[in-house]
Amino acid sequence: MLFNESQDLLFYLLGFFISPVAQYILKALNPSLSLQNGDVDKVPIIIDEKVFEDVVTLSKRNVSIAKADYDEKETSWDFICPPLCRYAKQGSLKKAYELYEKEKVEDARMLRSNQEKIDTYFINLYGLSKDMFAAIPDKDIEACCHKANRSVEVRNLISYAVGCIFGRFSLEGAGVIYAGGRWNDSAFSSFTPDSDNIIPITDEEYFNDDIVDYFCKWLTVTFGARYLDENLDFIARAIDEKGSSSRQIMRKYFLNCFYKDHCSVYQAASSGKRPIYWLFDSGKQNGFKALIYLHRYDENTIGNLRIDYLHRMERVYESEIARMQDVVDNSAAAREVTAAAKRKEKLVKQLKECRDYDEKIAHLALARISLDLDDGVKANYRKLQTGTDGKFYEVLADSSTIMEKKQ
Repeated sequence: MLFNESQDLLFYLLGFFISPVAQYILKALNPSLSLQNGDVDKVPIIIDEKVFEDVVTLSKRNVSIAKADYDEKETSWDFICPPLCRYAKQGSLKKAYELYEKEKVEDARMLRSNQEKIDTYFINLYGLSKDMFAAIPDKDIEACCHKANRSVEVRNLISYAVGCIFGRFSLEGAGVIYAGGRWNDSAFSSFTPDSDNIIPITDEEYFNDDIVDYFCKWLTVTFGARYLDENLDFIARAIDEKGSSSRQIMRKYFLNCFYKDHCSVYQAASSGKRPIYWLFDSGKQNGFKALIYLHRYDENTIGNLRIDYLHRMERVYESEIARMQDVVDNSAAAREVTAAAKRKEKLVKQLKECRDYDEKIAHLALARISLDLDDGVKANYRKLQTGTDGKFYEVLADSSTIMEKKQ
C-alpha cells in the first residue's frame, strides 16, 4: 500500500507500479516471490512534470473503466443494474447484447491504449527502450475489463429479474432497494414484487404465479410485450438447455440450474456459499421447489409455504394422477395410454415425495422460527431447519455445503 495526501501522485505511482519498468526493477531488487516493504522503498521514483499530468489522466481513466466493469456485478456495492438493462429501450435483447458487446470491445481497446501510453512514458523516462516495449497481455486486460459473454450476461439478467420479483431490486431504483427494514410499495411502480415472498418452481406449467410466469411478466415490463417471444428465444439459446420451447427451457433452467448459479455468485472466497435466496427442495423427484428471499423472511413464511403452496401442489398431483388413470382406462390409442401411464408413475413418485416432505416441514411451520440476519447465512440456514424438538429437518437445498457445521 502507498499513502500520500496527493491523489494525483497516487495515480501517477499506480501507473508506474503496474508498468513493466517497475516489474523490471523489483525483480532486480528481489527475484524471489517474497517481495517486502523494504524492496518497494528502494525503487527509484522519477517524477517528470512533462508527463505527470498525462499519466495521472490515463491512470484515472483506466481505474474508471475497471471500476465500471466491476460494478456490473450484482454483488458490487455500486451495482445499478445488469448491462443488458441499460439498453432496455431497444426492446430486443439480441440488439441490447450486440450494443453491450461493442461497448466492452471499446472499453478494452481504450484500457489497452491508455496503459500502453503509460508504459511507453516510463520506458522512455528510465532509458529502457532497448530492453523492453509496451505490450499488455490479454489476460491483464480481461482481468480489468471482461469480454462480453452471452451466457453470462443472460444469467446475470435472470438473477436481477428474480431480485426484482422478490423486491430486492426495482426497475425504478439503482442497486439494492430492499435488504430488510421498512418495506416501501412506492419503490415498485412499474413492476410489483411477489406479495408473500414465496415463488414456486414446477417442472410443468401448473400455476400462474410460478417463477417462469413471473419472469415473463418482468421481461414484458422491462423490454416490451412486442419482443417477449423473441427475447425468450434469445435467452433459451444463451443458457443452452434442452427443450421443445423457450418457456420449457426456462422452466428447466429454474428447476435445475438457477440455484447453483445463484450460490456461485453469492459466495465468500474463503468460506463458501452465502445465498440470499433460499430454495425449499423436496428431493430428486422435483415434487416441490420454491424460492424465498432471506431478507423478507418472517415467522409465518414456512407455514404459508406449506399451506398455500406445498398442499396446493399435492392437490394438483392428485388431480393429475386421476386424470392420467382415466386416460389409461378409457383411451383406445396405445401410444396415449403408454404416455399417460408413464406420466402417472412420475406423478405418484412426486406426490409421495411431497407428502414425506410435508411431514418434515410441518415441524418447522409449527415452530414459527425467527431468524437474526446479523447471525449470517450459515447459522440461519441451520436454525431454519431445526425444530423445537432439537431435531434437524432438511428442507433446504444444498444444506451440507451452506450451513455451519454442528458444534
